[in-house]
Amino acid sequence: MSEKICVVAGVGPGTGAALSRRFAAGGYRVAMLARDAERLAALEREIAGSRGYAVDVTEAARVKEVVERIGSDLGTPSVLVHNAVSGHFGEFLEQTFRTNVLSLMLLGQAIVPRMLAAGRGAIIVTGNTSAWRGAASFAAFAPSKAAQRILAQAMARSLGPKGIHVAYVVIDAVIDVPWTRQAFASKPDEFFARPAGIAETVYHVAHQDRSAWTFEVDLRPFGEKW
Repeated sequence: MSEKICVVAGVGPGTGAALSRRFAAGGYRVAMLARDAERLAALEREIAGSRGYAVDVTEAARVKEVVERIGSDLGTPSVLVHNAVSGHFGEFLEQTFRTNVLSLMLLGQAIVPRMLAAGRGAIIVTGNTSAWRGAASFAAFAPSKAAQRILAQAMARSLGPKGIHVAYVVIDAVIDVPWTRQAFASKPDEFFARPAGIAETVYHVAHQDRSAWTFEVDLRPFGEKW
């Protein structure tokens, strides 16, 4: 039996690293994509069977090249987790849109043909509250996350009948990472969403029975107001 391959795009110190650990624990070889080569090297040493690929996922030629390398190094991906995100509050067409929307399209274009040839696959996209609504101070960020969600929905409608499950996970929470702990220093532990908890749900969604696929699931700590 060929090995199971998962691509995690956007491997930071929080959710991305937790996703990589969870899929590796599930028996996957994990291809970790990020721009920080040093972080990837550290995670490679920690996570058995993982391999890091330093790449800017907003650059079409580089995405195509790295997907070809993954195919050669590891094999055909059966799961893509798109966790790349930019929270830059600048003009709409700056890096925010390129990271949140364009990179999903580029990775999909590079990986989906391989999944179609294999007859199966799952693409899980991590989003957040801004995919649903635009707060006053999020005018540059929210439109890109909303566009990301609609792109994922269009992909789900197109690819689902062909055997590829596309889902969108809305993280309606403050994720527990060092910088948020500093920003919300007065908040108790239960205020934060743990990256490992998020990763567990993503892993579950990627393995749903095909007779009961979901497109959208939302996550929040038990005490979060919504």
